[in-house]
Amino acid sequence: MADQERVTVALDAMGGDNAPESNVSGALEAQEELGINVLLVGDEAVLGGILETRAGDRGRLEILHAPDTVDMGEEGAFAIKNREGASVVVAAEAVRRGRAQAMVSAGNTGAAMAAAFFSWGRMKGIRRPAVAVVLPPAQSPTLLLDAGANSDCRPEHLRQFALLGSAYASLRFEKNAPRVGLLNIGAEETKGSELAREAFHLLSSEARINFVGNLEGRDLASDRADVVVTDGFTGNITLKVIEGVASMITHRLLENLGALREEELQPVLPALLGLRRELDYRAIGGAPLLGVKGVCIIAHGSSDNTAVKNSIRVAAEAVEAGLVEKTERLLVTGRGGDR
Repeated sequence: MADQERVTVALDAMGGDNAPESNVSGALEAQEELGINVLLVGDEAVLGGILETRAGDRGRLEILHAPDTVDMGEEGAFAIKNREGASVVVAAEAVRRGRAQAMVSAGNTGAAMAAAFFSWGRMKGIRRPAVAVVLPPAQSPTLLLDAGANSDCRPEHLRQFALLGSAYASLRFEKNAPRVGLLNIGAEETKGSELAREAFHLLSSEARINFVGNLEGRDLASDRADVVVTDGFTGNITLKVIEGVASMITHRLLENLGALREEELQPVLPALLGLRRELDYRAIGGAPLLGVKGVCIIAHGSSDNTAVKNSIRVAAEAVEAGLVEKTERLLVTGRGGDR
């Protein structure tokens, strides 16, 4: 495919715990292995210096200069106020101006959300964008949102998350009427906080949502729902617990495998390696920020080059699939009935 026909992804190269080195490496891999144009956004001197250490790499990635960076500990929307030179802001503006078709950031989630929100605007009927994460297992994946964009939510926000999640699940999982559950401490509608109880009634009365009721934390690993909604505070903690348990299981598996003889290991190795890949967030890539009028992929803060590469892949796939346009249409029709 000619370069002008390929998707260009603007990468916030200064965002993330391992930035900018891991971002540059991931961008190079995405461009070389996947054929995706990547626009590095960040300090030109720093990024250029990293590229110049690699023979021939300087001319293969374009840099868009952004002199400022938003730290992980800064407060979202306030962090980008009057900071037009911040890399995450410049990346969002590159999409708005048509220089790129999507953006990826492993940096401050609140800042990325604010930059996308203010640069592109939000979808009709949506007040709060939400981060949507696909949870394992791959055989029956579940979409969890919000996974960290909104710590404080109202019941109406959760209803909107359910609409966004239902639309995205119908596209991602190719399902009509995706089943939507509400994360709670019990299955009964009277359980949980005031937020959960009021959200239950809103979801029950929304005709565009195939609501299946409350789900407990243990249900996330089951096939009881395609979409699970909650506030961003609870969702982010839930996600980090799942990641921590997955990491612990993987570590223990490797420890135990080390004690086996080669002939004992061979029969089970393919299955174990498959499980490891399934639990590895780096292979999944980043999570889309749903509700904004553009493609914004939120990568894990600790992303290495592999995670960055796959986040760029997810961004390009979302553009090619028409994620924004189809989501907006499904918000009107509901239940994924018009794929």
